[in-house]
Amino acid sequence: MPDPDQIGKSIISAAPVSAPNAAGRLLRRILEFAIDGAEQLPGARSAAGRQLEKKGGVEDAIDGLINNHAALSGTQGFVTNLGGFVTLVVGAPTNLAGVALIQSRMVAAIAHLRGYDLDDSRVRHAVLTTLLGKRIVDDLVEKGELPGSPLVLATAPGIDRNLEQVIAQRVMTSLLTTIGGKQAIGLVARAIPVIGGGVGAATDSWNTLAVGRYAREQFISRRRLGNTVVREQ
Repeated sequence: MPDPDQIGKSIISAAPVSAPNAAGRLLRRILEFAIDGAEQLPGARSAAGRQLEKKGGVEDAIDGLINNHAALSGTQGFVTNLGGFVTLVVGAPTNLAGVALIQSRMVAAIAHLRGYDLDDSRVRHAVLTTLLGKRIVDDLVEKGELPGSPLVLATAPGIDRNLEQVIAQRVMTSLLTTIGGKQAIGLVARAIPVIGGGVGAATDSWNTLAVGRYAREQFISRRRLGNTVVREQ
């Protein structure tokens, strides 16, 4: 199994946070890694294919993807949050990259199974937007800060060129807020390092499950049966 700590550090080093528009570059790099993969961590298409072969059906494969990525998210959360107060500062950006990578890979794999083209920029915008979760997306749509849900973005006739930066900033803020809240909840527990790791693991796993369920809801089937698009409820 790849070392999530090292993956997170390598991604962050590829997109320095001090650079202008760093949020967009960082998340673009994470998403590319999640979709295309590497020798240490096969990409979203490979993950989807393995689950489909193992489970024999799309919906069962999606179940497997969500459960596997929630478990992996918990593992990387545990790794990056171990060490108590010593890793409080160092672990946060690595944890952010790890969570974003795992959740992006899961959502992209679900979209792929449902018939979406992962090379389409609209679908990639939708994948990143899904990481925000239903409540935040609905709130941003209501305020006019997003043009629509992930499904709307994935199937829109066109995408505003400025939308990528808006999405990136919102996703980065959401991830940082989640990490900050997790650290606040676990602050006292972090005096005992293993307990601190447990807080991170539980939070990351729960958030990944929630994102997976939202992805399942949003990426309705576009698989074709003959010339007919099969839309699943």
